[in-house]
Amino acid sequence: MIGIGGIGMSALARYFRQCGCDVAGYDRTPSPLTRQLEQEGISVCYDEDPALLPERTDLLVYTPAVPSDHAQLVRLREIGVPCMKRAEVLGLISRNLCTVALSGTHGKTSMTALTTLLLQGDEPLTAFIGGIASNFQSNLVHEPGAVRMVVEADEFDRSFLQLHPDVAVVSSMDADHLDVYHNIESLREAFDTFTRQIRPGGCLITKPELAGLLHPSVPVLTYSLHDDSASFVVEGLQIADGCSRFDVRTPDGVLHDLLLPTAGLYNVENALAAGAVACHFRLAEEKIRGRLAQYKGVKRRFEYVIRRPDRVYVDDYAHHPRELEACIASARRWYPQRKICGVFQPHLYSRTRDFADAFAAALSLLDTVVLLDIYPAREEPIPGVSSRLIFDKMPLKDKYICTKEELIPLLKRLDPEVLLTMGAGDIDRLVDKIGNAL
Repeated sequence: MIGIGGIGMSALARYFRQCGCDVAGYDRTPSPLTRQLEQEGISVCYDEDPALLPERTDLLVYTPAVPSDHAQLVRLREIGVPCMKRAEVLGLISRNLCTVALSGTHGKTSMTALTTLLLQGDEPLTAFIGGIASNFQSNLVHEPGAVRMVVEADEFDRSFLQLHPDVAVVSSMDADHLDVYHNIESLREAFDTFTRQIRPGGCLITKPELAGLLHPSVPVLTYSLHDDSASFVVEGLQIADGCSRFDVRTPDGVLHDLLLPTAGLYNVENALAAGAVACHFRLAEEKIRGRLAQYKGVKRRFEYVIRRPDRVYVDDYAHHPRELEACIASARRWYPQRKICGVFQPHLYSRTRDFADAFAAALSLLDTVVLLDIYPAREEPIPGVSSRLIFDKMPLKDKYICTKEELIPLLKRLDPEVLLTMGAGDIDRLVDKIGNAL
């Protein structure tokens, strides 16, 4: 598996390992996740030298981010080993399982973790989660004899078009991955195609404002925090002490007194979508209530690192302007009287170029902003594109650009009351160090 340290690839590696296969892989650099894979009996190398390949390979799985001239990929193709993208393999695994696919440009990881938690314990299931779900301490749940599959359906590289789910959720269709789609119309066409692939007898679950943009051949259920016309609507929402309590009006009655032990309105919305899936499968109200109250969140989704009266530090995966807005708004709601400092590592040159104005507007909702250099991931640098593109558009006085090495000394000097670290690159490698320093 080339790119085995990625969150999606590592879940697939664990799946094959738990199925009894010998699994080996390559990644560019060691990480906590690759070390965990090695502890689980999976061999990982960090040099693409073909001499490091196992003596026998029956299948190569790779991510779209892997360059076509990767030495191990080239070698295995030369000797005729079957090569498949991760999304193709997920499609094959799902073929004979009742599949629930959670999609959207935001929220899909939390929705997948919540849906897995709600459905686990009824029928054996396999779940592929795009983050480390704290309830399972893993990105994979794999139960013997699984008849149901819960899967995060990723729109990048049109990966989700490999799936033909029984139930699909579409949470959002904001412009993103414009290196793949070029414009929002093309992205929406891909989501429309995805929903047209829902199997007969299934259903689509989405928001009222998105329903008119999608044309599946199956029934559509809608969910909303506010719109009374939706099939599933939150009522009587109360937020206190880092928890949300609410009722949900459904087509079959009201689910009373649900407790979600996490902060953020977007988490209530994600739980509502997961609850709609559970109701589709006729899960009893008491099971929904009991399991939802056990939810512990997902690593790097508004995750508290420090939570003291004098200091709060939250780490979040936010890497799109809308996600930054949601993260900052949640922090403002919980800490309205405190100054908030945000550290942001832009992810991809193309995304920075395409959304520089929107990033600057979102980050300007903070009191203090620290920008790190762009994390390139799969991309080569684009001339004229750097973090300075965002920096120069922010009207804030308290704004800084620094390297990762300079970050902790700067934060010690700033001494923030509330700190947010945000981004989808390698900023997560700094979280423990920042927490210890503060």
